[in-house]
Amino acid sequence: MAIITSRDPDIRPLPRQSVSLDPNISKERPSQVDEDESTLSSASSDRSIRSIESTTASKGKWQVDINVGERDGSSDSATSTTISSVCSSIFADDKTLSHSQLVSPSRKRMSDGAIKQSPIRLISQSSSASEQLQKPSEQPQQNIQLQQVPPKKKRGRPPKDKSLVTESTPKTSKPRRISELKEEVRPRSSIPSRLPVDVQASQAIEAAYASRLSPFELHSGEHALMADLLMSHEVTVYLNIRNAILRLWHQNPLCSVTAKEAAGCAKEARFFGLAEVAYKWLVRNGYINFGCVEVPQDPLTARMRRSGKQKTVVVIGAGVSGLTTARQLEHLFAQDAARWTNGGERPPKVIVLEGRRRIGGRVYSKPLGNQVPGSLPDSLRNTVEMGAMIVTGFEHGNPLNTIIRGQLGLRYHLMKDALTIYDSDGKPVDEQRDMLNTELYADISDRAGDFRAMPQDTHTLKGDEELISRCRDPVSDGFADFQLEPLPNPLDNLTQHKPAAKRGRRRNAPPQTEKLTGRTRVIEVSNATQSAAKSAKEMGWQLREGIARNQSISLHEMARASSHPTLGSVMDDAIEQYQDLVSLTPQDMRMLNWHHANLEYANAAPVSSLSLSGHDQDTGNEFEGAHSEIIGGYTQLPRGLMNLPTKLDVRFDKEVESIHYNDKAPGESEYSTKVVCSDGQVIEADQVVLTIPLGVLKEDAVDFDPPLPGWKNGVISRMGFGLLNKVILLYDKPFWDDRDMFGLLNDAEQRNSLDPEEYARRRGRFYLIWNASKISGRPALVALMAGHAAHDAEVTDSDTLLAEINGRLRTVFSSEQVITPSEVIVTRWKRDKFTRGTYSYVGPRTRSGDYDLMAQPIGNLHFAGEATCGTHPATVHGAFLSGLRVAADVMRAMAGPINLPMPLVGAGPVKQEVLKRYSMPTPYPQPTQAPASWIDQGLTTPAAPALTSAASAPIIKQEPESISLASVPVYAAAPAPLPQKLAGPPKQSVCARDESFWAQPTFDCNDLDYEANIIGTTLSQLGDRPVKPSRPGVNPFLLFTKAKWEECKVFCSKDSNVAGRDAIRATLGKWWKACDDDAKRPYLEQSEAAQKIADAQRKEWAGKVEQWDADARRIRQEHMRDHPPPMGDQAGVVASKRKSNNSSWVVLDHS
Repeated sequence: MAIITSRDPDIRPLPRQSVSLDPNISKERPSQVDEDESTLSSASSDRSIRSIESTTASKGKWQVDINVGERDGSSDSATSTTISSVCSSIFADDKTLSHSQLVSPSRKRMSDGAIKQSPIRLISQSSSASEQLQKPSEQPQQNIQLQQVPPKKKRGRPPKDKSLVTESTPKTSKPRRISELKEEVRPRSSIPSRLPVDVQASQAIEAAYASRLSPFELHSGEHALMADLLMSHEVTVYLNIRNAILRLWHQNPLCSVTAKEAAGCAKEARFFGLAEVAYKWLVRNGYINFGCVEVPQDPLTARMRRSGKQKTVVVIGAGVSGLTTARQLEHLFAQDAARWTNGGERPPKVIVLEGRRRIGGRVYSKPLGNQVPGSLPDSLRNTVEMGAMIVTGFEHGNPLNTIIRGQLGLRYHLMKDALTIYDSDGKPVDEQRDMLNTELYADISDRAGDFRAMPQDTHTLKGDEELISRCRDPVSDGFADFQLEPLPNPLDNLTQHKPAAKRGRRRNAPPQTEKLTGRTRVIEVSNATQSAAKSAKEMGWQLREGIARNQSISLHEMARASSHPTLGSVMDDAIEQYQDLVSLTPQDMRMLNWHHANLEYANAAPVSSLSLSGHDQDTGNEFEGAHSEIIGGYTQLPRGLMNLPTKLDVRFDKEVESIHYNDKAPGESEYSTKVVCSDGQVIEADQVVLTIPLGVLKEDAVDFDPPLPGWKNGVISRMGFGLLNKVILLYDKPFWDDRDMFGLLNDAEQRNSLDPEEYARRRGRFYLIWNASKISGRPALVALMAGHAAHDAEVTDSDTLLAEINGRLRTVFSSEQVITPSEVIVTRWKRDKFTRGTYSYVGPRTRSGDYDLMAQPIGNLHFAGEATCGTHPATVHGAFLSGLRVAADVMRAMAGPINLPMPLVGAGPVKQEVLKRYSMPTPYPQPTQAPASWIDQGLTTPAAPALTSAASAPIIKQEPESISLASVPVYAAAPAPLPQKLAGPPKQSVCARDESFWAQPTFDCNDLDYEANIIGTTLSQLGDRPVKPSRPGVNPFLLFTKAKWEECKVFCSKDSNVAGRDAIRATLGKWWKACDDDAKRPYLEQSEAAQKIADAQRKEWAGKVEQWDADARRIRQEHMRDHPPPMGDQAGVVASKRKSNNSSWVVLDHS
């Protein structure tokens, strides 16, 4: 299905093309049951169709049918403030995580590429977050004898039949490594040569951010893998390679990145090892080569897959997380097939078991009963979204961007946040009053934020941001870049503890931006210190008579009233205290409770059931960009995952009844792993991935043998699983305008009450209505039932709900004729035995790290789904990310950790002059007759000792003693000048065993004062040698940044009191890319002018240096002719044993 089969770095990617997903793709496995979306067998919802033309159905009779749904996801569109891992959560009471202060290790890389560690260093404490979480102590497992069951169920755990296991002879072939491709791949081959460096750097950095990775520091997984193997400057090299690989992937996700392309991202062949690690880590963890794309395979291993034994991975659930897991595992098994084929096995197979007769789980686009041909482009079907509906921004890391837009080419509708709220009487709310209440609710949310949990900071190795921003590697082999890092004191980390930084206070984004799809978008700001009265006055509220401006409210009493405080109790207490400061009308109470309902929709639970400290644990991980809806149905996403590039083995009507897994290490259990279905089929597996919703686990619908441990059951019981329902109305023609949504306010149970509790039961009834006409192809409205209203919809008949919503619509659109809908569908997710709700939330008793514990495997039983993704819970992209994460866990369990090439970095280049000076000793010239002046002084020249003339003879290192110069042969050649200091660190340790430590045999050490006189004479006549001019360091973007910095700072400060440096730089980068040629021309011309001046200065300097060196040589010759070297008694000149790390010569002491 891939359009492009090769990736030329100098060729712009072809336009993405739509991929037709035919649901009638031929089956590759005749035994499996295909998906059937027309057969609806669940009682989880009601579907009412008003027959117009048919006479078989009685008029006004409502028929019962099914539908299902999932949370649409966070509607936060704010810029993400952190780059987090795929599955993590943050709480204040997380006592099990220990983060020591990172100190750069003191070490150096030897000439063979190996790292020489310091004798004293800190023990590495880096480990994955999952390994740091302390599990509660488990009771020792007791052997439970299984009872006999009827043969039809095939229950039980029979011992493994070891007679069928045959030993195979391992093959001798090994998988190719990037580090072994030096003869086939040219460094820089994947780096575009015609692309400007600043553009290339910008694309690489954007690719890292689009992958939820920081371009300037290692991910915690990378840090744990290589923290002890990288030197400080090599971190920058690795990050440049990793970002370049990500750039290749995001430039064209229709084409997989190959190992050779990854090797071409290294600028030197000795860094192929770093490229190999980056490529393997990115592939293993699902940052590249994921989704509906063909992956590279070894043709040799492909021919070996027809014979041999084969392991099995069973994935339970064909939702987004289950299909992602299966698809990613097949990719990983194909790319690393040699691990199994070399041992005589076939790569493992993946089986997906689904209890329904359709895929998607809580992503379900229900086909409408009356299809209108041509109403949607590309012959798409008329559908309505029963569950997930919104893509919460494509930018800044959403993996669905790669699938939906980059690979499947699905059509989507960008939503607008224009929103009108209608009061209970049907009149629109005044915009100014709406603004006042929005700001007041934001202030209350901000004050409740004082009790939010503090995040757990993670520290990893960082690269040089300035170099990475320019796509440059550090200069290698230079003394200026080489330094011996001080050894840290191991006791410091034991005595000092730096507490985690407290999360800042929050305020809501500008009005209406948070109303789009539920979750209030929040922005990190500094802690507010002003009083509540002053804040209300600044908002525009009129204070009651006698209220001082310094009067405030206190929420501590309510927050401390319970050991498990809730968000709703604290915020309602704040509203009651604000009633003493300002005059709140019943309409104000209805509007504040509308925001409550909006928050209840975002969390699928009443605010009275949300944790005060952790309800918004995923804040900061929001994606950017406008929210959107998929035209033709969100189900196209799971259908694409199932069918492309090859069809997955999905087996329908396979309701799992029990799972018999191994909770011990591999090879320690004598029982085989089996999955038993309700129809009696038993499937034996090596690894099991469970993706069923948390609500099903809470219902104990699946038996586990052995039973789940106490710590896992505790997590399941503590976490919340909420409910959201919809009432979908289909019409023959629309009577509303083109807006994407509008809101409805609800009265209290006691009309015009000022008590917040009076609004709790009714505030979520039809509080938000979506216009779904553009995505369904039919005039359709979707009314949301949130909070307590969602539970009321489970027990209220459809006729009552229809009459109520019709009455509300007639009050709003009184001037229009509100007709009776032709089709009505009411979702009832709580009744669906395959979901028992919609999505997870953080309840009052949810503990620190419960989302991470939920993701923890038990032996060969793994867990996935939105409830296991703490950074993006309750979202489709969270389910997708959990599938990538669990696939990496299964791969690690079956194939082991990533193998690192050794050495990780090859030996650096050695200059020719260095080789000649240190490796190739210069033979002594033949001695000649001494000058007559020396003979007159009684000095004679004895015969020269026998010298080795072979250039390869090694230098004999010994400690020189005091010797007389009379015994040293005299040479005709003039005394050689002092050799220049070497540029670059020594290839080995500076110690007495190294050749670089000792003076060379050609060094004439008659008298250093004589050489000093020559240098003094030269400097007195010529002055200092001309200094090389520095590089201008001016490029157009830097000039643009300098000119626009203050303007951008003011722009970024609109949403934040203090705009961070990173935010300003990111905004300036977007401005620069948006500039046209005319706007960039002044900066380009200024940069070119500066470069011309620099070139002229450098040319002038080169001429001056050449003339200075020639004059210096002339002065030296004249001085040596006029002032021969003194030849007095040199018995007192001795070679000292004192050494210096800054010089490669033995220092002479004069007595």
